[in-house]
Order: sequence, then C-alpha cells, then structure tokens
Amino acid sequence: MSDRIAVVGGGAWGTALANAAAATGRPVTLWLRDGEAAARLQASRENARYLPGVTLHDGIRATGEARDLAGAGIVLLVTPAQTLRGVLENLRSSIDPQAAIVLCAKGIERGSDAFMSAVAAEAMPGASVAVLSGPSFAADVARNLPTAVTLAAGDGDLAGRLAAALSGPALRVYHTDDVRGVEIGGAGKNVLAIASGIVAGRGLGESARAALIARAFAELMRFARAYGGRPETLMGLSGLGDLVLTASSPQSRNFAFGQRLGAGATPEEASGGKLAEGAFTAAALIALARRNAVEMPVAEAVAAIVSGEASVDAVVAGLLARPLKREAE
Repeated sequence: MSDRIAVVGGGAWGTALANAAAATGRPVTLWLRDGEAAARLQASRENARYLPGVTLHDGIRATGEARDLAGAGIVLLVTPAQTLRGVLENLRSSIDPQAAIVLCAKGIERGSDAFMSAVAAEAMPGASVAVLSGPSFAADVARNLPTAVTLAAGDGDLAGRLAAALSGPALRVYHTDDVRGVEIGGAGKNVLAIASGIVAGRGLGESARAALIARAFAELMRFARAYGGRPETLMGLSGLGDLVLTASSPQSRNFAFGQRLGAGATPEEASGGKLAEGAFTAAALIALARRNAVEMPVAEAVAAIVSGEASVDAVVAGLLARPLKREAE
C-alpha cells in the first residue's frame, strides 16, 4: 500500500479529512472537480468557501487533475452519497486498481436503494472498499480537535491497516468488519436527526426530543438486525455516537433542516436550495424497511413531511396516538 493518500472532494468534510490525513505525516492529494477552485486553494492554503479560517496542511497538494490521483494507496471518497456512482465511474481509470477505496458519504442511493458499498462494488468491480463513519463535524476535525470514528471493511486485516494509516494526533480510528452495520448507522441517523430538529423547531421541549432520540435509536437497531448489521456496531461510534451528535446540534445539516421544517418552513424553503442528505435517504430507508417488515414510525414521519405528504402537526399527533406497547418492542 502506497503511503500517499488521495481525497476526492473539496467540501468541508473532504478538506477536514485531508488535513487529518496529512497530520499523520503522509503526503496527501486533495482533488476538486473545479480546477480553478483547486488552483485557488493550492495558492491561498484556505478553503474560504467551506472552512474559512482553517489553514490547509503543508503536506496537502490541491489539484483539479484526475491523473494526480494515480499512485495513491488510499483514496477517500468524500462526495455526496447521491453522486458517488458517477464520481467513481468518471475517476476509476485514474485510480490505482490496488488502492483501497474508503467511502465517507453517509446515505442510501435513490432509485436503486443501494448502500454505498454496493454502489462502489458496481462502479469499481474488484476494488477493496471500506466505509468511514462516526460522530464528526468537519470544523472539529479540521482544527485538530479530538475525534473518534469507525472504519469498516469486509477484510478485517485491511480495516485494521487502514485505521492505523488514518489515525493521527487528534483523529482516532477504530475498525470493524461489520460494513453493513456501519453503513446503516451513518445513513439512518441522518433521517432521524431531521426528526430531532423538527421537535426542536416546533418547540415541543427537551423531554420530547430525548424520547424521540431513544425511540429513533430503537428503530435503527431493528433495521440493522433485519439487514445483517451487528447490534454492538450500532451501539458504537457509527450508530449511537453519530446519532447523538447529529440529533442534538444545529451544526448538523440534517438537524438544522429539520429545525426549519419544525418552525414552519416548507421542505423547499428549509433546504435553502440544497437538501440535507437525510432528506434524500428517507424514502429509500423506508422502502428497505417495508421490504423486510421493519417498523420505523419516526423515519416514516420524516419521509412524509419531506415529501409534503403530511404536515408536522399531523405527524406529531399520529405518533402520539399510536397504540401503547412494551418498550422493548
């Protein structure tokens, strides 16, 4: 495995991960689709649009040339979930076939209802694929604040090697072979964080929000069991940890989107022209849940609000009117 790390995607999270990777002492190539933006970033050493005030590590080279990805032993794909397939198909001829592909997007592909690892396997047959997820805000990682995440690969040895390669002074990377469990935690928490934001925006109180997060996590556990994820994975960083973070802070795009919905904005108004990832994932998550008869009333409520099929007040009333049951169910 080459020492060089490539990061595909020059948004806040891609820039933050590039900084964290460079802090390990390895050379890092940060690829941006916009060549002019890459040149500005290389010259100014600051991603003023996405991470203002954060200096780009000296070990990072920003580029808009796909050929500069060649030779990297680890490639971090830090693009939105819904664009992952297209990005991989466009760049696969420039990526070393022996490179480890680390997926950093959290979501489920619309239309195919495919998890990100399945999308990558189709777009780059034979590639070694891993998934990185966990409670992490880009601003914290970029500023070298202590952060812990989970990396999953079907090959446990590969997962361990990648975790060791990406761990640095402030970023601690745990590893597992439970790819599906990590993916479910990352994708599901985005949807459920929208629900938490709705409760906050509607002014329903902290008691209601705590109850919702607990019940939402129960839904996530049920879904994971149905799709082969291990309970202990969901109890860890990529499940409970990530849910707690994104369901409790306006720094989370999904929480902030839900907060605006709860305050009365339409989905279009709340999005500000760019929907949160959980809004894209909601319908796919519910489709998969129904396929295996998994009950997910909170996620269903989010999907109904985002699609415009139901109002916030109607959904809240419906959830409160559900038949009483044992808590473990």
